[in-house]
Amino acid sequence: MDAGTVRCAANHAPLTPISFIQRAAAVYGDRAAVVCGERRYTWREARGRCVRLAAALAARGDVVAVLSPNVPAMYELHFAVPMAGAVLCTFNARHDAAMISTLLSHSGAKVFFVESHLLDVGRAALRRLAGSTSAASLPVLLTISDDGAGARDSGCVDYEDLVRDAPSEFDIRWPVDEMDPITLNYTSGTTSRPKGVVYNHRGAYLNTIATVLAYDITAMPTYLWTVPMFHCNGWNLPWGVAMQGGTNICLRHFTAKVIFDSIARHGVTHMGGAPTVLNMIANAPAADRRALPGPVRVMTGGAAPPPRVLLAVEELGFVLYHIYGLTETYGPATVCTWMPEWDALPAEERARLKARQGFHHIAVQDVAVKNSATMENVPYDGQTVGEVMFRGNTVMSGYYKDIGATKESMAGGWLHSGDLAVRHPDGYIQLKDRAKDIIISGGENISSIEVESVIFSHPAVLEAAVVARPDDYWGETPCAFVKLKDGANATEGEIISFCRERLPHYMAPKTVVFDDLPKTSTGKTQKFVLREKARAMGSLTKSANSKL
Repeated sequence: MDAGTVRCAANHAPLTPISFIQRAAAVYGDRAAVVCGERRYTWREARGRCVRLAAALAARGDVVAVLSPNVPAMYELHFAVPMAGAVLCTFNARHDAAMISTLLSHSGAKVFFVESHLLDVGRAALRRLAGSTSAASLPVLLTISDDGAGARDSGCVDYEDLVRDAPSEFDIRWPVDEMDPITLNYTSGTTSRPKGVVYNHRGAYLNTIATVLAYDITAMPTYLWTVPMFHCNGWNLPWGVAMQGGTNICLRHFTAKVIFDSIARHGVTHMGGAPTVLNMIANAPAADRRALPGPVRVMTGGAAPPPRVLLAVEELGFVLYHIYGLTETYGPATVCTWMPEWDALPAEERARLKARQGFHHIAVQDVAVKNSATMENVPYDGQTVGEVMFRGNTVMSGYYKDIGATKESMAGGWLHSGDLAVRHPDGYIQLKDRAKDIIISGGENISSIEVESVIFSHPAVLEAAVVARPDDYWGETPCAFVKLKDGANATEGEIISFCRERLPHYMAPKTVVFDDLPKTSTGKTQKFVLREKARAMGSLTKSANSKL
């Protein structure tokens, strides 16, 4: 069938999400694109600002690093940096100077934008980097501030200065190959050694479309930025909101009251957040809540949400979409597709079904749960545990400067997630644990997620995480770290008895520690920190004849 066919500019262009803002400026030019406090830009203005910034950068192939919360500049850089032919690298705003210095060195960033409130951390990172590299290799420091005052206060060139002084005409540097890198994302910090995950233009374009469709984002939404844009590029939604000509409501920081106030003020239609954000909403004091002006669709993921939290948030009028994915899959990769007949089920059963991770979205070729040793699919019985694996166009290009880790992660033609799950008879996937979080007690595998779900259902509990505590007799026993709701009380014995009434006794925690839970910026509990604490406690069983 090749006879008479050609591949040329008329019928082929490399896929890239840069195209979304081009269309938004043409179709929705006078509509609000970005709102942050009293600052407001239309799509025509936003596109113009991105083009001018691209002209100022104009550095094909270079890495441009950013340390910033969700402010307008962070949004615009998702377009301006690739327009310049460069690669965007967004850093976790909670990282300390030591980690930022390590990532600056590894990424080879030539430019480093730092939001004014984080300037002390950024400068400290550069000082550390200067001790191990030549001055010529240090990235250029540029500030981000609301009004350009950062330049006067810091002595650095500010973002707003670049936008103001750059030419308004610039030939966008479209990717030569759609597999060219567009962003570099470092894994979130739930492991002790973050890796640099390379995204390409094609994958970003396709996963943006898939996320918009899975999340029911129709034309001209109003999106509240409670997901950090530095995490998996905000689950692709800097590009997705542009694709649909929506309005981005940027928040530097937020509380439950800020969320409810923003929804009421701006008529928010969509937002996102890890289960910790849902928990914040569900437990907001009555004085902080506002009536929702209409349905607010919330995409949640990043950790398995407890059914109790899902139910509480939906009772407030939010519509939940449960997604699951990895940094290595551009964020969202599966969605718990909701069936209308489930609406008639009891509330607890609806919440249980919605807590599952579901099926792959349209841009993923396939998702499987496999025996990692034999690479055979597990049966659809809801009981046999295997490793979740992905393949398709929205799997990362690889780990930057680490071909060994890249090949290992994609062995056998599948991306190995390290997450353990079952497949139910209807095909839906449900996570059971990270491979390293499974607790093996007396030869029995205990899912920390199942134990956590029970603890969450205790009326006094706000947050819970369960890890393994070493045990001389059992090998390991479950150790629960629990944060109680304000004003609530519970004892270790009460939590243990509560679990023993609802779980096989071997699954119930043998230790309960009341404390705040360490978190990543995206709301994931840092279990490696808790594992270290549990390990430091030593064995609970002191002799081989102890009984638990």
